[in-house]
Amino acid sequence: MPSILLTGCAGFIGSNFVEYFLKKYPNYKIINFDSLTYAGDLKNIKKLKTNPRYTFVKGDISNRKHLEKIFKLYNIHSVINFAAETHVDNSIKKSDIFIKTNILGTHTLIDVSYKNWMIKPFHFRKSFKDSRYLQVSTDEVYGSIKGKNLFSEKSSYAPNSPYSASKASADFIVRSYNKTYGINSVITCSSNNYGPMQNDEKLIPTIIRKALNNEPIPIYGDGKNIRDWMYVQDHCEGIDLAFHKGKKGETYNIGSNYELTNLQVVNKICKSLNKLVPRKYNYLSLIKFVNDRPGHDKRYAIDSTKLRKELGWKIKTDHNDGFLATVKWYLKKYGKK
Repeated sequence: MPSILLTGCAGFIGSNFVEYFLKKYPNYKIINFDSLTYAGDLKNIKKLKTNPRYTFVKGDISNRKHLEKIFKLYNIHSVINFAAETHVDNSIKKSDIFIKTNILGTHTLIDVSYKNWMIKPFHFRKSFKDSRYLQVSTDEVYGSIKGKNLFSEKSSYAPNSPYSASKASADFIVRSYNKTYGINSVITCSSNNYGPMQNDEKLIPTIIRKALNNEPIPIYGDGKNIRDWMYVQDHCEGIDLAFHKGKKGETYNIGSNYELTNLQVVNKICKSLNKLVPRKYNYLSLIKFVNDRPGHDKRYAIDSTKLRKELGWKIKTDHNDGFLATVKWYLKKYGKK
Protein backbone atom coordinates (compact mmCIF):
# COMPACT_ATOMS: atom_id res chain seq x y z
CA MET A 1 0.00 0.00 0.00
CA PRO A 2 1.80 3.17 -1.19
CA SER A 3 2.10 6.10 1.22
CA ILE A 4 1.24 9.50 -0.24
CA LEU A 5 2.42 12.64 1.54
CA LEU A 6 -0.18 15.41 1.31
CA THR A 7 1.09 18.70 2.70
CA GLY A 8 -1.08 21.54 3.97
CA CYS A 9 -4.23 19.44 4.14
CA ALA A 10 -5.71 21.02 7.24
CA GLY A 11 -6.43 24.05 5.06
CA PHE A 12 -9.31 24.73 2.70
CA ILE A 13 -8.54 22.92 -0.55
CA GLY A 14 -6.30 20.31 1.05
CA SER A 15 -8.87 19.22 3.64
CA ASN A 16 -11.48 18.77 0.93
CA PHE A 17 -8.95 16.86 -1.16
CA VAL A 18 -7.72 14.45 1.53
CA GLU A 19 -11.29 13.41 2.34
CA TYR A 20 -12.03 12.88 -1.36
CA PHE A 21 -8.74 11.03 -1.95
CA LEU A 22 -9.14 8.61 0.96
CA LYS A 23 -12.65 7.73 -0.15
CA LYS A 24 -11.72 7.19 -3.80
CA TYR A 25 -8.48 5.24 -3.32
CA PRO A 26 -8.76 2.49 -0.66
CA ASN A 27 -5.26 1.24 -1.56
CA TYR A 28 -3.52 4.47 -0.49
CA LYS A 29 -2.12 5.36 2.91
CA ILE A 30 -2.27 9.12 3.44
CA ILE A 31 0.14 11.16 5.57
CA ASN A 32 -1.19 14.69 6.14
CA PHE A 33 1.73 16.99 6.98
CA ASP A 34 0.59 20.46 8.09
CA SER A 35 2.12 23.18 10.28
CA LEU A 36 -1.32 24.36 11.49
CA THR A 37 -0.93 28.06 10.90
CA TYR A 38 -4.00 30.29 11.25
CA ALA A 39 -5.26 28.88 7.90
CA GLY A 40 -5.10 25.26 9.04
CA ASP A 41 -7.81 23.85 11.30
CA LEU A 42 -7.93 20.35 12.75
CA LYS A 43 -11.73 20.64 12.78
CA ASN A 44 -11.60 20.40 8.98
CA ILE A 45 -10.17 16.88 9.20
CA LYS A 46 -11.48 15.59 12.52
CA LYS A 47 -13.75 13.03 10.81
CA LEU A 48 -10.66 11.34 9.34
CA LYS A 49 -8.96 10.56 12.68
CA THR A 50 -10.40 7.07 12.94
CA ASN A 51 -9.45 6.06 9.39
CA PRO A 52 -6.67 3.42 9.66
CA ARG A 53 -5.16 4.62 6.36
CA TYR A 54 -4.80 8.21 7.54
CA THR A 55 -2.11 9.80 9.71
CA PHE A 56 -1.74 13.45 10.68
CA VAL A 57 1.70 14.87 11.43
CA LYS A 58 2.26 18.44 12.51
CA GLY A 59 5.26 19.84 10.69
CA ASP A 60 6.73 22.58 8.51
CA ILE A 61 7.80 21.78 4.94
CA SER A 62 10.86 24.00 5.36
CA ASN A 63 12.15 21.73 8.16
CA ARG A 64 14.44 19.34 6.29
CA LYS A 65 15.26 17.06 9.22
CA HIS A 66 11.60 16.51 10.02
CA LEU A 67 10.73 15.81 6.39
CA GLU A 68 13.61 13.33 6.04
CA LYS A 69 12.36 11.53 9.13
CA ILE A 70 8.80 11.38 7.73
CA PHE A 71 9.99 10.07 4.36
CA LYS A 72 11.91 7.25 6.04
CA LEU A 73 9.32 6.44 8.71
CA TYR A 74 6.39 6.18 6.28
CA ASN A 75 8.32 5.20 3.14
CA ILE A 76 6.77 8.11 1.22
CA HIS A 77 6.09 7.11 -2.37
CA SER A 78 4.62 10.35 -3.80
CA VAL A 79 3.89 13.94 -2.78
CA ILE A 80 1.08 16.41 -3.45
CA ASN A 81 2.05 19.82 -2.12
CA PHE A 82 -0.84 22.04 -1.02
CA ALA A 83 1.17 23.74 1.72
CA ALA A 84 1.38 27.49 1.13
CA GLU A 85 0.75 30.93 2.51
CA THR A 86 -2.02 32.20 0.26
CA HIS A 87 -3.61 35.47 1.35
CA VAL A 88 -2.54 38.35 -0.89
CA ASP A 89 -3.25 41.04 1.73
CA ASN A 90 -1.00 39.27 4.22
CA SER A 91 1.77 39.01 1.64
CA ILE A 92 1.60 42.76 1.07
CA LYS A 93 1.86 43.49 4.80
CA LYS A 94 4.56 40.92 5.56
CA SER A 95 6.09 38.90 2.73
CA ASP A 96 8.80 37.06 4.73
CA ILE A 97 6.68 34.04 5.64
CA PHE A 98 5.56 33.69 2.01
CA ILE A 99 9.18 33.44 0.91
CA LYS A 100 9.96 30.93 3.65
CA THR A 101 6.99 28.61 3.12
CA ASN A 102 6.24 28.94 -0.58
CA ILE A 103 9.78 29.13 -1.94
CA LEU A 104 12.18 27.65 0.63
CA GLY A 105 9.57 25.13 1.78
CA THR A 106 8.88 23.93 -1.75
CA HIS A 107 12.59 23.62 -2.44
CA THR A 108 13.14 21.58 0.73
CA LEU A 109 10.18 19.31 -0.02
CA ILE A 110 11.10 18.52 -3.61
CA ASP A 111 14.79 18.16 -2.76
CA VAL A 112 14.02 15.63 -0.01
CA SER A 113 11.73 13.85 -2.49
CA TYR A 114 14.50 13.71 -5.09
CA LYS A 115 17.12 12.40 -2.66
CA ASN A 116 14.81 9.71 -1.33
CA TRP A 117 13.45 8.52 -4.67
CA MET A 118 16.51 8.82 -6.93
CA ILE A 119 20.11 7.63 -6.91
CA LYS A 120 21.27 10.42 -9.21
CA PRO A 121 19.74 12.61 -11.93
CA PHE A 122 17.33 10.61 -14.13
CA HIS A 123 17.92 7.37 -12.19
CA PHE A 124 15.13 6.29 -9.82
CA ARG A 125 15.55 3.74 -7.09
CA LYS A 126 13.71 0.59 -8.16
CA SER A 127 10.93 0.86 -5.58
CA PHE A 128 10.29 4.52 -6.46
CA LYS A 129 10.26 4.32 -10.26
CA ASP A 130 6.60 5.45 -10.32
CA SER A 131 6.92 8.15 -7.64
CA ARG A 132 5.48 11.54 -8.49
CA TYR A 133 5.59 15.07 -7.07
CA LEU A 134 2.60 17.35 -7.78
CA GLN A 135 2.78 21.06 -7.03
CA VAL A 136 -0.56 22.82 -6.45
CA SER A 137 -0.25 26.35 -7.82
CA THR A 138 -2.52 29.25 -8.78
CA ASP A 139 -3.69 31.23 -11.80
CA GLU A 140 -2.25 34.32 -10.11
CA VAL A 141 1.24 33.39 -11.34
CA TYR A 142 0.14 34.54 -14.80
CA GLY A 143 -0.76 38.03 -13.60
CA SER A 144 -3.76 40.00 -14.88
CA ILE A 145 -5.27 39.60 -18.34
CA LYS A 146 -7.35 42.03 -20.42
CA GLY A 147 -10.42 41.67 -22.58
CA LYS A 148 -11.77 38.17 -23.14
CA ASN A 149 -8.39 36.48 -23.46
CA LEU A 150 -7.45 33.42 -21.40
CA PHE A 151 -4.14 32.29 -19.96
CA SER A 152 -2.91 28.93 -21.25
CA GLU A 153 -0.14 26.74 -19.89
CA LYS A 154 2.17 28.41 -22.43
CA SER A 155 1.50 31.93 -21.15
CA SER A 156 4.39 33.77 -19.55
CA TYR A 157 4.43 34.14 -15.80
CA ALA A 158 3.90 37.74 -14.64
CA PRO A 159 3.08 37.71 -10.90
CA ASN A 160 2.06 41.04 -9.39
CA SER A 161 1.98 40.42 -5.63
CA PRO A 162 4.50 38.96 -3.17
CA TYR A 163 2.13 35.97 -2.83
CA SER A 164 1.90 35.22 -6.55
CA ALA A 165 5.64 35.89 -6.99
CA SER A 166 6.41 33.31 -4.29
CA LYS A 167 4.12 30.77 -5.96
CA ALA A 168 5.67 31.46 -9.35
CA SER A 169 9.12 30.95 -7.84
CA ALA A 170 7.98 27.63 -6.36
CA ASP A 171 6.73 26.50 -9.77
CA PHE A 172 10.09 27.34 -11.32
CA ILE A 173 11.88 25.31 -8.64
CA VAL A 174 9.67 22.31 -9.42
CA ARG A 175 10.26 22.76 -13.15
CA SER A 176 14.02 22.92 -12.59
CA TYR A 177 14.00 19.63 -10.67
CA ASN A 178 12.20 18.01 -13.57
CA LYS A 179 14.59 19.37 -16.20
CA THR A 180 17.85 19.02 -14.22
CA TYR A 181 17.25 15.88 -12.18
CA GLY A 182 14.44 14.15 -14.04
CA ILE A 183 12.06 14.05 -11.10
CA ASN A 184 8.55 13.02 -12.11
CA SER A 185 6.72 16.28 -11.41
CA VAL A 186 3.45 17.91 -12.47
CA ILE A 187 2.15 21.42 -11.73
CA THR A 188 -1.50 22.46 -11.55
CA CYS A 189 -2.67 26.08 -11.65
CA SER A 190 -6.22 26.68 -10.49
CA SER A 191 -8.68 29.55 -10.46
CA ASN A 192 -10.48 30.84 -7.35
CA ASN A 193 -12.14 28.10 -5.31
CA TYR A 194 -15.29 28.27 -3.22
CA GLY A 195 -16.88 25.70 -0.95
CA PRO A 196 -16.81 24.43 2.65
CA MET A 197 -13.91 24.78 5.09
CA GLN A 198 -12.37 27.94 3.66
CA ASN A 199 -10.62 30.22 6.15
CA ASP A 200 -12.72 33.06 7.55
CA GLU A 201 -10.41 35.74 6.09
CA LYS A 202 -11.33 34.89 2.48
CA LEU A 203 -13.95 36.76 0.45
CA ILE A 204 -16.99 34.46 0.63
CA PRO A 205 -16.76 33.59 4.35
CA THR A 206 -16.18 37.29 5.06
CA ILE A 207 -19.31 38.29 3.13
CA ILE A 208 -21.43 35.75 5.01
CA ARG A 209 -19.96 36.49 8.46
CA LYS A 210 -20.23 40.28 8.09
CA ALA A 211 -23.76 40.07 6.72
CA LEU A 212 -24.97 37.87 9.56
CA ASN A 213 -23.42 40.23 12.11
CA ASN A 214 -25.03 43.27 10.46
CA GLU A 215 -21.59 44.71 9.75
CA PRO A 216 -20.36 46.50 6.61
CA ILE A 217 -19.28 44.09 3.86
CA PRO A 218 -15.96 45.53 2.59
CA ILE A 219 -15.40 45.50 -1.17
CA TYR A 220 -12.13 46.70 -2.67
CA GLY A 221 -12.28 49.60 -5.14
CA ASP A 222 -15.31 49.47 -7.42
CA GLY A 223 -15.85 45.73 -6.96
CA LYS A 224 -15.30 45.04 -10.64
CA ASN A 225 -12.22 42.85 -10.32
CA ILE A 226 -12.98 39.59 -12.12
CA ARG A 227 -12.16 36.04 -11.01
CA ASP A 228 -12.96 32.61 -12.42
CA TRP A 229 -14.84 30.73 -9.67
CA MET A 230 -14.74 26.94 -9.26
CA TYR A 231 -16.31 24.64 -6.67
CA VAL A 232 -13.57 23.01 -4.61
CA GLN A 233 -14.70 19.43 -5.36
CA ASP A 234 -14.19 20.01 -9.09
CA HIS A 235 -10.70 21.26 -8.35
CA CYS A 236 -9.98 18.13 -6.31
CA GLU A 237 -10.95 15.94 -9.25
CA GLY A 238 -8.69 17.95 -11.54
CA ILE A 239 -5.71 17.46 -9.22
CA ASP A 240 -6.52 13.76 -9.00
CA LEU A 241 -6.44 13.41 -12.79
CA ALA A 242 -3.22 15.41 -13.13
CA PHE A 243 -1.57 13.31 -10.41
CA HIS A 244 -2.55 9.95 -11.92
CA LYS A 245 -2.66 10.67 -15.64
CA GLY A 246 -0.79 13.90 -16.27
CA LYS A 247 2.36 13.85 -18.35
CA LYS A 248 5.69 14.15 -16.58
CA GLY A 249 6.98 17.73 -16.49
CA GLU A 250 3.69 19.26 -17.66
CA THR A 251 1.50 22.03 -16.22
CA TYR A 252 -2.30 21.79 -16.24
CA ASN A 253 -4.66 24.72 -15.73
CA ILE A 254 -7.83 24.01 -13.74
CA GLY A 255 -10.63 26.54 -14.12
CA SER A 256 -14.37 26.59 -14.72
CA ASN A 257 -14.71 29.61 -17.07
CA TYR A 258 -17.33 30.95 -14.67
CA GLU A 259 -16.26 34.57 -14.34
CA LEU A 260 -17.77 36.89 -11.76
CA THR A 261 -16.81 40.31 -10.49
CA ASN A 262 -16.34 40.60 -6.74
CA LEU A 263 -19.53 42.64 -6.65
CA GLN A 264 -21.44 39.88 -8.45
CA VAL A 265 -20.19 37.37 -5.87
CA VAL A 266 -21.44 39.59 -3.05
CA ASN A 267 -24.81 39.97 -4.77
CA LYS A 268 -25.09 36.22 -5.24
CA ILE A 269 -24.30 35.48 -1.59
CA CYS A 270 -26.53 38.22 -0.21
CA LYS A 271 -29.52 37.13 -2.30
CA SER A 272 -29.16 33.62 -0.90
CA LEU A 273 -28.95 35.00 2.63
CA ASN A 274 -32.06 37.12 2.07
CA LYS A 275 -33.97 33.91 1.37
CA LEU A 276 -32.33 31.62 3.93
CA VAL A 277 -31.97 34.03 6.87
CA PRO A 278 -34.35 36.93 6.18
CA ARG A 279 -33.91 40.10 8.18
CA LYS A 280 -35.75 43.43 8.24
CA TYR A 281 -33.01 44.84 6.02
CA ASN A 282 -31.59 43.67 2.70
CA TYR A 283 -28.09 42.25 3.15
CA LEU A 284 -27.04 44.06 -0.01
CA SER A 285 -27.43 47.35 1.88
CA LEU A 286 -24.37 46.40 3.95
CA ILE A 287 -21.96 46.64 1.01
CA LYS A 288 -19.23 49.20 1.64
CA PHE A 289 -16.57 50.09 -0.91
CA VAL A 290 -13.10 50.54 0.61
CA ASN A 291 -9.72 51.64 -0.70
CA ASP A 292 -8.42 49.21 -3.28
CA ARG A 293 -5.65 46.74 -2.54
CA PRO A 294 -2.20 47.87 -3.80
CA GLY A 295 -1.41 46.28 -7.17
CA HIS A 296 -4.85 44.63 -7.33
CA ASP A 297 -5.05 42.44 -10.45
CA LYS A 298 -8.09 43.28 -12.54
CA ARG A 299 -8.91 39.91 -14.08
CA TYR A 300 -7.80 36.29 -13.85
CA ALA A 301 -9.00 33.85 -16.49
CA ILE A 302 -7.41 30.55 -17.51
CA ASP A 303 -7.97 28.06 -20.29
CA SER A 304 -8.47 24.46 -19.07
CA THR A 305 -8.68 22.93 -22.56
CA LYS A 306 -5.52 20.89 -22.04
CA LEU A 307 -6.87 19.21 -18.89
CA ARG A 308 -10.25 18.63 -20.49
CA LYS A 309 -8.95 17.17 -23.78
CA GLU A 310 -5.93 15.21 -22.54
CA LEU A 311 -7.27 13.91 -19.24
CA GLY A 312 -11.06 14.08 -19.63
CA TRP A 313 -11.72 16.55 -16.82
CA LYS A 314 -14.97 18.50 -16.67
CA ILE A 315 -16.92 20.66 -14.27
CA LYS A 316 -19.57 18.57 -12.53
CA THR A 317 -20.98 21.11 -10.07
CA ASP A 318 -23.74 23.49 -11.13
CA HIS A 319 -22.58 26.86 -9.85
CA ASN A 320 -25.96 27.82 -8.41
CA ASP A 321 -26.00 24.56 -6.47
CA GLY A 322 -22.38 25.03 -5.43
CA PHE A 323 -22.86 28.55 -4.10
CA LEU A 324 -26.04 27.58 -2.27
CA ALA A 325 -24.33 24.59 -0.64
CA THR A 326 -21.44 26.86 0.35
CA VAL A 327 -23.72 29.44 1.99
CA LYS A 328 -25.59 26.71 3.87
CA TRP A 329 -22.31 25.23 5.16
CA TYR A 330 -21.21 28.58 6.60
CA LEU A 331 -24.63 29.23 8.10
CA LYS A 332 -24.22 25.98 9.99
CA LYS A 333 -20.68 26.91 11.01
CA TYR A 334 -21.80 30.30 12.30
CA GLY A 335 -24.72 28.74 14.17
CA LYS A 336 -27.48 30.20 12.03
CA LYS A 337 -28.93 26.91 10.75
